[in-house]
Amino acid sequence: MQQLTPAAQQAVQNLAQRYGVSTDAVTTLLAAVAAGGGSMAQFYHPELGGGGQWMRGGTTMVGDMFNSRLQSTVSGPCTELSSLLGSEPVFAAPPPPPHSAGSSVGGNLASNGFLSGNAWWPPELGSPSSSGGQNDARYAYFPQQRRLAVSQNGQVCVYDTLDHQIGGVQQQQGGGAGSLSFSSQYGTFGVESLPRVNPAPASSPGGQPPRAEPAPSSPAAEAAAAPASASLSPPSPPSSSHDIIGAIERLGQLRDKGIVTEEEFKAKKAELLARL
Repeated sequence: MQQLTPAAQQAVQNLAQRYGVSTDAVTTLLAAVAAGGGSMAQFYHPELGGGGQWMRGGTTMVGDMFNSRLQSTVSGPCTELSSLLGSEPVFAAPPPPPHSAGSSVGGNLASNGFLSGNAWWPPELGSPSSSGGQNDARYAYFPQQRRLAVSQNGQVCVYDTLDHQIGGVQQQQGGGAGSLSFSSQYGTFGVESLPRVNPAPASSPGGQPPRAEPAPSSPAAEAAAAPASASLSPPSPPSSSHDIIGAIERLGQLRDKGIVTEEEFKAKKAELLARL
């Protein structure tokens, strides 16, 4: 996770004191809310009952589903962290990497139209909600653009994250970009299951956005990509009738899987229908 600004660190400490949890637990929630675009979070922390989910203005689910106090301990910080992310910068800019005078920062990234310097991903993606790396592999996640950038050995690939709300990343020791795996509301998946977007500068011919290329077909990739292809909506709260109907359908899928109860489904459905 990126370094927090001093103001964000102070906010995390204040929330930890008020809700009686560690700063590590609050930091875990902050990373999850940021990965969910400020509107949802998928997290795992022992102090928070293990794994759980939070939706802004919706349902909070924790491992101990009947523990209302634990639900409040999760929903309260998540709501405040969502407001914090929308009001001020939370992540500090990383320091520039050392380089010798006269050398080209970013190597062959700049020759591909990518921004040299601190930002190794394509500049048209903007600022990621989270980024990191290990060994020679790096990643940057852009939930608003539904993009995931992965770099290995100076080569950058951009993927369409579809309907995934990425909340975690793992890498096998000594592995490269191919060993990176990510976790979302659908479970753990590899980047090879996502459609790859042709890396191109922002000023592409005709002003059209980069087109997505299907990932190489394989039984494992198709199985991992199947849940993501069921729904293609952005993480922001639904506003149009099409978005609202899609949200209700996804809630129905969660209910059928036993993740959301019938009562929770009916309550959220009524709330969404009221927006029509």
